[in-house]
Amino acid sequence: MIKVAVNGYGTIGKRVAEAISLQGDMRLVGISKTKPNYEAIYAQRIGMRLYVPETSLREFEEAGIEPAGTVEDMIREAEVVVDATPGGIGASYKPLYASLGRRAVFQGGEKAQIADVSFSSLCNYGEAVGRDYVRVTSCNTTSILRVLCTLNRISRISKVRVVIVRRAADPKEMGRGPINSLVPDPVEIPSHHTADVKSVIKGLDVVTMAVIAPTTLMHFHLLDLHFFTSTSKRDVIEVLMGTPRILLVRGGSGVKSTAEILEVMRDVGRRRGDLYEVAVFEDSINVRGEEVFLTYAVHQEAVVIPENVDAVRAVSGYGDAKGSILATDSSLGVRKGYLI
Repeated sequence: MIKVAVNGYGTIGKRVAEAISLQGDMRLVGISKTKPNYEAIYAQRIGMRLYVPETSLREFEEAGIEPAGTVEDMIREAEVVVDATPGGIGASYKPLYASLGRRAVFQGGEKAQIADVSFSSLCNYGEAVGRDYVRVTSCNTTSILRVLCTLNRISRISKVRVVIVRRAADPKEMGRGPINSLVPDPVEIPSHHTADVKSVIKGLDVVTMAVIAPTTLMHFHLLDLHFFTSTSKRDVIEVLMGTPRILLVRGGSGVKSTAEILEVMRDVGRRRGDLYEVAVFEDSINVRGEEVFLTYAVHQEAVVIPENVDAVRAVSGYGDAKGSILATDSSLGVRKGYLI
């Protein structure tokens, strides 16, 4: 049984903590919060052990929340820490993890140099086995890697171009925008996602471009990919259909938007309406010889959760990638095939 602590309980941390709790080979030690807000109250209400910075103990107690201990106490009790703190904060915690001899899984908001390897379950699970520090790539990069490492099974990829339409904020983030504008982010090409992809697929000819749009629901990618050899639309559909964590959106289903994709997830009973899979629009797939075009949607709040669970197994020495993916997906209800 792998003892896991989740440092940070925001958008990603709360989902990782719940996913860890569902694994038969893991035990959730606890979660951490820095402020006694509604998330801290809810976590404690559902039975999670709550740990806080030592400097915040009195603040929590005055708010009527009795912590189980300090963040350092939590890390001491764990074997693996999933760091789900805001981008850049994880780096400040790494010396503590190192001093206590704890392996750690970081998020894509940290620089690639923080870890021994950047991680994608479908691409390079084996590289992370037994490592001390692993970084799960960002939501956008995780999705790109899933698609690329799937299509690479058809034929070797020669080059990739991706336009990323990024959501402006998560649904709960009141202070972010834009409200009524499209913002190149960054203006420079390539965007940072290029280096992120290449931290996993070394030497790939890839260029990414990104723009922020006034939506909170999902990201949307437009991909242009070249193989070294010709392929067919049928081959592309077949390999996507047979791959875990990828769903095809059938044109005849009437699902035409990111809003409707998430509505389907709510209708089928997914926790919070989360979409862990990449949703590829089947009708967008266009193949011209060795060139493939397609579009897909990315739920930024949930898509990296399965990879975090797999990364915990990998750093703990579990070497069976397919076994981990199957265990994770079974526990979370992650599917392959068609969305509906």
